[in-house]
Amino acid sequence: MSPTILVVEDDPDVADMLNAYFQAQGYEVITVNWGGDALQASHDRRPDLAILDIRLPDMDGYEVARRLRSQRRTEDVPIIFLTEKRSRDDRLHGLELGADDYITKPFDVQELRLRVRNALRRSSQGPLNNPVTNLPEGALVDERLQECLVSNGWSILLVCLDHLDDFHEAYGFVASDDVLRAVGLMIVNSVRDLGSLNDFIGQTSTAEFILVTHPDNVPGLTDRIRTRLEQSLDYFYPLKDRGYPGAKTKKLTVRMSQLSASQGPFASIEELKAKLRQGVD
Repeated sequence: MSPTILVVEDDPDVADMLNAYFQAQGYEVITVNWGGDALQASHDRRPDLAILDIRLPDMDGYEVARRLRSQRRTEDVPIIFLTEKRSRDDRLHGLELGADDYITKPFDVQELRLRVRNALRRSSQGPLNNPVTNLPEGALVDERLQECLVSNGWSILLVCLDHLDDFHEAYGFVASDDVLRAVGLMIVNSVRDLGSLNDFIGQTSTAEFILVTHPDNVPGLTDRIRTRLEQSLDYFYPLKDRGYPGAKTKKLTVRMSQLSASQGPFASIEELKAKLRQGVD
């Protein structure tokens, strides 16, 4: 069965063009012009992907995305925002809601086709985000690092959370998951404040977070992330166990390292990861 694409676009000409184009590519297409109709259509028939305009007559696309993500039936449907909005805050807002991609008008329909294909391919591979932090991991991280091998002008920060296994054993998985979610959120917020539009945040392992950014952002991000984490981690312990001595287990600590394209070339993703880990302070 062909994948089903839900196109939510209030411009009739754009909607008709996308409908005709993707049908010609072999997809089933459902086209609606209103946010409420999009929610009803996705309830009646779960789409495999949604192309979602932000400016809609009844509610904005962000609200449509939020409602899709809040329903178990559609929480994992890939969403590509299609919009005239170009600001960094608009893009970040869409990504916060779990959008898989973000394309501004006017757009190249061939590029959109490839982004749709890639999003559907990732979706068919199953969940590729960490179930606790919802940050990319596994193949998505390797995909981004592969791009680093053949490009310039990047730096990578590795943030390691030491002694998480000890913390887990002492206080249980609920407490350790709370730590991971908080660490991920603090990194995301730091990037929102000090990073660049195309920065990438993911996890190379449960207790390792990776950030790909522009070299100019590294000093500020390093200082912000380290400061926020070191100030916050103690609060995850019960009052009686905070600080030393007297804690039940080894204290959670943060270690960071940095790697830049100028230190390359790197022969493989494995070499790049190894160099990062060698530099952890």
